[in-house]
Amino acid sequence: MPPQNLRAIMAAMKDSAPDAIDLRILALLQANARLTNQALADAVHLSPSACLARVRRLEKAGVVQGAHAAIDVERVRPLLVVFAEVTLANHRLEDFTRFEAAIAALPEVVAADQVSGGFDYLLKVAVADINAWRQLADRLLVDGSGVAKIISHVRMAETKRFSGYPLTR
Repeated sequence: MPPQNLRAIMAAMKDSAPDAIDLRILALLQANARLTNQALADAVHLSPSACLARVRRLEKAGVVQGAHAAIDVERVRPLLVVFAEVTLANHRLEDFTRFEAAIAALPEVVAADQVSGGFDYLLKVAVADINAWRQLADRLLVDGSGVAKIISHVRMAETKRFSGYPLTR
């Protein structure tokens, strides 16, 4: 899970607290993970070797967890995005573990968060069409993963694409 604020970054970096240069490196990589080390070093006014050492330290600490390309999936295949409020039938540790294992095995579930409030999880699901969503929802309800109820919200339009977490307070 990407860090959401400075406190999370500091917790992940047990050896040393991030300084302003680390935060600038993180912001630049989050905006464009394809930056060359030379371009990154130039942007933060470090030598390439010093910059690479900082990036490697951030990777080793688990702060930088990979690089991903933003794909316009609708140019590749049909896409229906559904946000699903999932309520489990029971709330024992093994119920949460079983459900999380079930959704981890589903490539259609592209994001999942355990939340507080009137339901247990908020899923972001990417499927080809409403029939594919219905089949997946039906499977979750009967596959033994412990789901009691699913409330679906079909995305009408993506109005702001995720571009990274704020890294300052």
